[in-house]
Amino acid sequence: MPATTDDHVLGGQLLLRQPASGHRAGHDAILLAAATSARPGQRVVDFGAGVGTAGLAVARRVAGLSLALIEINPDFADLARHNAEANGVAADVITLDLASNAETFAAAGLSADSADVILMNPPFNDPARHRASPNKTREIAHVATDETLATWVHAARRVLKSNGVLTMIWRADGVADVLTALHRGFGSLALMPVHGGATAPAIRILVRAVKGGRAPAAIHPGIALRDAKGAPDAHIQQILAGHAALPWASL
Repeated sequence: MPATTDDHVLGGQLLLRQPASGHRAGHDAILLAAATSARPGQRVVDFGAGVGTAGLAVARRVAGLSLALIEINPDFADLARHNAEANGVAADVITLDLASNAETFAAAGLSADSADVILMNPPFNDPARHRASPNKTREIAHVATDETLATWVHAARRVLKSNGVLTMIWRADGVADVLTALHRGFGSLALMPVHGGATAPAIRILVRAVKGGRAPAAIHPGIALRDAKGAPDAHIQQILAGHAALPWASL
């Protein structure tokens, strides 16, 4: 187990034990949680949960979920388990490779057509343009292979119920890869660009897709982390503090 720190996130609503360096909770996980719609009693599964940030943030906003945190790294899974218990959130923490077959998923408690909601923040940095990190845990958590996105979407398609909802975050310049990966089995796509600044190109894209959905695709108004003056955007700060959510959260 690497050295860890105990940190408050979501405006102090969550206390997370996480690695002191490498892969740590950030804006992406909180924005993903804020874009995820869920209702009490639903089965919500966080793919690639890390130390549990996004899934626990959803559970903090929506009480009464049946939450599962899926993580390939045993050390991170242990931290996610600790964090769920420390924050009083009931969660199944499962150590699993998302490339596993259907039988392995079912044995882990993730049978086909069993989840209402899946959220995920897959590794998405392009290895051709991303300098390799000496921290291999960070490298695995952030750098995608050619198969990463397709593998994760395939697993989500298997586990989601019909009309179940997938919400994910990906780098903005990879939006074509997202559309390709979701072409089979998903519809009713909604895209929300995330900009670093009010006039800057998007750096991330939030994506919402419905298994078997048939509604037309839609591009929603984007959000910016900083306003036109370069100051932190007030609404985004409210979201990061857990006092607000993105519009999709109420769908």
